[in-house]
Amino acid sequence: MYQDVLIPTDGSDGTRRSIEHGLAIADQFGATVHALSIVPEGPLGTLEAEEATPAAHRAVERVQLEAEAAGVDVVTAVEHGVPHEEILDYTDAHDIDMVIMGTQGRTGLDRVLMGSVTERVVRMSDTPVVTVRLTEDLRIEDADEAERLARDALEAEGYDREAPLTEQPHRTSASWIVPVELADERVHVHVDAVSRETRVARPPQ
Repeated sequence: MYQDVLIPTDGSDGTRRSIEHGLAIADQFGATVHALSIVPEGPLGTLEAEEATPAAHRAVERVQLEAEAAGVDVVTAVEHGVPHEEILDYTDAHDIDMVIMGTQGRTGLDRVLMGSVTERVVRMSDTPVVTVRLTEDLRIEDADEAERLARDALEAEGYDREAPLTEQPHRTSASWIVPVELADERVHVHVDAVSRETRVARPPQ
């Protein structure tokens, strides 16, 4: 019934539950998950263009990591354009059977924009759209605490807990990503901001 499930993500906390729902549906039907993030342009453009592209890649990385852990096939894409138009175009181009979206975006202006994007996709899509709200409270909102848990995870897996960071921890999809430089490779330690679970992963190349 469902072969391809699309999860648009902006990396905000509100996408956490849409990722969970999308992966559960894909797992049930043996479907492929498509993780899509849009770098906004045009009338919905962001004033933080330089930060938007790496943030978009981190957002789809989070979905990829969760999908791989769940044994679900996944493909990722980052596009540039007007968000709802890019989501609709991707849906048509890849024969998507279901779109699963969060109704809350980032705080401030972006939160308003995320709600607007979801509303437009629901109204204009010929493909079924499932909307999901974030209902869980974050337990980790401090980067220092996320880094401490990440270093605990490194030590537990036999890595150097004092390894240097390649950049500061950042939060995406209600999880912290802590980038670390080990002796022979770079890894990302993902720390779930709700459950406090950790996972050491190699970032996509």
